[in-house]
Amino acid sequence: MYDTPRFAWRGLMLDVARHFMPKHDVLRIVDLMAMHRLNTLHLHLTDDQGWRVEIRRYPRLTEVGAWRHESQVGAVSGGPVDGRPHGGYYTQDDIREIVAYAAQRFITVVPEIETPGHVQAALAAYPALGVTGAPQQVWTRWGVNRNILNVEESTVDFFTGVLDEVMELFPSTHIGIGGDECPKDQWRDDPRTQQRMAELGLSREQQLHAWFVRRLGDHLAAAGRKPFGWDEILEGDLPPGATIASWRGSTGAVTAARRGFDVVSCPDDKVYLDYRQSELPTEPIPVSIPLSLRDVYAFDPVPPELTPDEARHVLGGQAAMWTEHADSPRTVDYLLFPRLCAVAETLWSPAGGDYADFEHRLTHHLRRLDAFGVEYRNPAGPHPWQQRPGIPGRPATREQRAEHIARLVATISTP
Repeated sequence: MYDTPRFAWRGLMLDVARHFMPKHDVLRIVDLMAMHRLNTLHLHLTDDQGWRVEIRRYPRLTEVGAWRHESQVGAVSGGPVDGRPHGGYYTQDDIREIVAYAAQRFITVVPEIETPGHVQAALAAYPALGVTGAPQQVWTRWGVNRNILNVEESTVDFFTGVLDEVMELFPSTHIGIGGDECPKDQWRDDPRTQQRMAELGLSREQQLHAWFVRRLGDHLAAAGRKPFGWDEILEGDLPPGATIASWRGSTGAVTAARRGFDVVSCPDDKVYLDYRQSELPTEPIPVSIPLSLRDVYAFDPVPPELTPDEARHVLGGQAAMWTEHADSPRTVDYLLFPRLCAVAETLWSPAGGDYADFEHRLTHHLRRLDAFGVEYRNPAGPHPWQQRPGIPGRPATREQRAEHIARLVATISTP
């Protein structure tokens, strides 16, 4: 019997910035992706808490930016820190090995370099990139950081130089440039940034955000690549050929497809696998809404309101593994599996799968995961060693999450 996948993009986003994952563990994830016929590994390589890829023309990005002196414990703002240094990065040879290893297994690695927000690790290495120019440390907290890039030509040149080295390492068509969660109060309050906006003929900070993203997108396009950004970039004019990672519900996917841009669906309320897996009080560091195996299996990358012509812009979907609260490969295993099995099936198979049949087949598949040494979540709940008693999470109801997302996407206008 032969079949073909429903979607060309069947992916996993792996955050190695918040907690570094050594190369051999990344290669193991690649093997597990291949086992499940996933074909796109989106590597989140830079963020406020760490810069994980060697850039030879800017060595301080890893000499300084790859290391932080401690980390926040739990998900509560202002919570305790652990006092334990953390860090690491991939050399360019490491990256070449990961890319080649993945290619042998028919997996494309798509890199992401965050801009113009989520950049404090870069600012710690090169403070002149920031709005204030003040010395910074690699951030030890989780959440959205107000420190962002300035918009001088020298900063644009810096990041186009970074992207040049990234493109040498990653042959993927798509190159991630971030664009998400970028507070603009520093731009609003900074006289030099306001002068810069006037020089560029811009009246709003959101236009400046779009200008910055467009500059990087144009640089990628000139090299024959496609910019890949989170759905916040829909709030301004997009670079030609941009592909959108739609994470805040389906609004980004609908808006992008109707505007003629390609989409990778990764809605947080369906496939953010760092979210808690049940209402059980023993779930470790419970984040946001519960996403059960059944919830994840219901994921469909194509929003129902799209027409068939619009739906052709949906390249597929991907799960997201953010690692603020996953500080070891064992924890990543627990959060990914078996929910990633459900994602893999929904991205390969026709719409409207049979969950009861999937659940029956999964009982046999779990033996394969056992043989591979995967420390997945037991259907009955976490084992004692998978729990994190006493470490606070940030749980939310579905109603609270929906209200929050609705506020975030209010600036995206659907045609």
